[in-house]
Formats: sequence, structure tokens, C-alpha cells
Amino acid sequence: MTSKAFTDLPKAVAGDRVAILSPAFAAPAISEAVHEQAMRRLTEITGLVAVEYPTTRQLGASARARAADITSAFADPTIRAVLATIGGTDQITVIRHLDADVIAGDPKPFLGYSDNTNLHNFLWGLGVPSYYGGSTQVHLGAGPRVDDVHLISLRAALLEGGTLDVTDPGESEDYGISWTDPRALTEFGRREPTDPWTWTGPQKMVEGRSWGGSLEVIDQIAMADRMPAVADLEGGILLFETSEDQPRADEVGGWVRALGERGLLEAAAGVLVARPPVSRLGEPAPEADARARLRAEQAEAIIGQISDYNPHAVVCVGVPFGHTRPQWILPHGGIIRLDGTTRTVSADYS
Repeated sequence: MTSKAFTDLPKAVAGDRVAILSPAFAAPAISEAVHEQAMRRLTEITGLVAVEYPTTRQLGASARARAADITSAFADPTIRAVLATIGGTDQITVIRHLDADVIAGDPKPFLGYSDNTNLHNFLWGLGVPSYYGGSTQVHLGAGPRVDDVHLISLRAALLEGGTLDVTDPGESEDYGISWTDPRALTEFGRREPTDPWTWTGPQKMVEGRSWGGSLEVIDQIAMADRMPAVADLEGGILLFETSEDQPRADEVGGWVRALGERGLLEAAAGVLVARPPVSRLGEPAPEADARARLRAEQAEAIIGQISDYNPHAVVCVGVPFGHTRPQWILPHGGIIRLDGTTRTVSADYS
């Protein structure tokens, strides 16, 4: 396992304040009704008090302004966690405006996914673990309730800690109902049964600190020369997922191949790959067999590259994290265990 040092993050307690930020896109500006429902549910299920910042609901906020809100949230000792409302497309422009000394001075849990891969990677470089997953606008505010697996991993990340078995909820949706539709407050999107996870590599147990996120964003991070040192990823668990942009399988394979050339695949002990979305809001969904084929093609592309660069890695594909719902929130910089013998995944939220 990597020798890189990571700090321990204290848990919040009921009544503590948590920051609700929009480090990328200000989703609450599109539907304040969904956002307000998310804020009520957050308090109901955690007892925590949501605190918004100037850019939380501000469309088009500058990168500098969003960075100022992130730094302010970490600087405030009464704020005990930071939650992103959603991802976006331009968070890479925010990172250079952050005050690393302030953020490292009072480390606290950060929750988000997708474009928030940028901020996760920034925190990882400071030795601050975080949690990959969670969008107040998607997983708390929308739909008739909070999904069970999201609820237990959210509470583990923020309040309770402990080690959880990562399980398959048995159903999945690629997207919900449009936030501007009143039904978004009371109905899920179209859900379908999930498929069994695909396991490859040796039948052994591996565990390590996790790193990764959206492959589209990791590509940008690499171009911006902000990747972690390969030595710091030695013995780690890589997290890979793709977004609703639905990159082709050959594109995904190319990104993973480039990570192999960089040495990341060889350094890893295991790889956890998310169930990818294969349909998107506002477009006709492909037929069931076409959706299954698209997922299988992506899985084959990723597994093929990993087997070329590191046949000793334990690989599990199809796990419900990232751009899917129900969604597990997973440790980023924390310990994840993959057992290729029992074909189980567990995560340490301490």
C-alpha cells in the first residue's frame, strides 16, 4: 500500500453545520423546489444543518468566486463537511484559485462526483480523503425518497463511519425526471433490473486507498499536469466511471490505455468500475438489448486494457457508483477491499 500519509477526518454530529456548494454547475438555480426538498431531507436523515454560500444558486459564477466559497467553507471551523449540489463541466478552472494551506489546515469530508473529480484529486494531493458520490440535487432532492444504499453510505461518510459491504440494489436508472417537471419531486426515473457484476483477475483479496473518478475528467486532469505520482498509487484501488455524455467504448479504452502507459494500472492492486449510463434525459432510450450491448462493450474495453497492463489486478465492473441511481458513495483516499474469491466489495468509512 502507498506510503503517502492521509489525515483522519472527524465525523459530524447532529446539529453540526455543513456547507452546500456548487463548485461546478449551480443546479439549484434550475429547480429551487428540488433543492429545497434536498435541504429538508438532508436535515431529516442526518440532523445536520445546511449552510449555503453565495454561488450555491448562482448560474455563471466565476471560477474565482466558486473557489472562494470552497476555501471559505474549509476555513470555517463550524462547518464540518462540504457537499456538492452536482457536477458540471468546468471545475478544472476552479482548482488553481483554491488556497491549499487553508484547506489542509482544517480537513473535512467532501462529497461529490463527476466534474468534482477535480476537487477530489486536489484533496487527495493534500492527503485529505473524501467521498466519491452524492449530489444533493440528484440523490437527495429528486424522487419520492432517498435510496437505501445512498442513505446508509451518506450517513457512514458524514456521521457513523464503519465498514460497509457494497451491495447491488437490484435496480438502476440512468437519469430521473426533468427538474422543471413537478413529478421530479415525487417520482423516480425509469428503472430497470441490474446485471451481475463482472469479476476478472486472480481469485484473491486486495485492499488499498482509492483514487479516481470520471474518466472524462481524469483525462483533463492529466492534460493540466495535475495527476498524482504513480508511486503514491502503489497498491491502491482505482475508481473508474463515465458520465451521461456516453463516450464510445473505444474512447474509454483509449483513456484507460493511456493510464496504463503512465504506469497507473500496473501500480494498482485492484480496479472498481461503475455501471455506466447508456441513455440520457431528453433523448429516446435505446432498446434493452442495445443498452446491455453498450455496457458490455465498455466493460470489455476497460477489462482488456487492464489485463494487458496488469493481469494481477482484481477487477470488478458494474458497481452502482458515479452516474447512476441508486448510488453508493465510496471512499476516495480511504480503504476499499475487493475480494476476488468471495466476489465481494467493502469500504471503510472511518
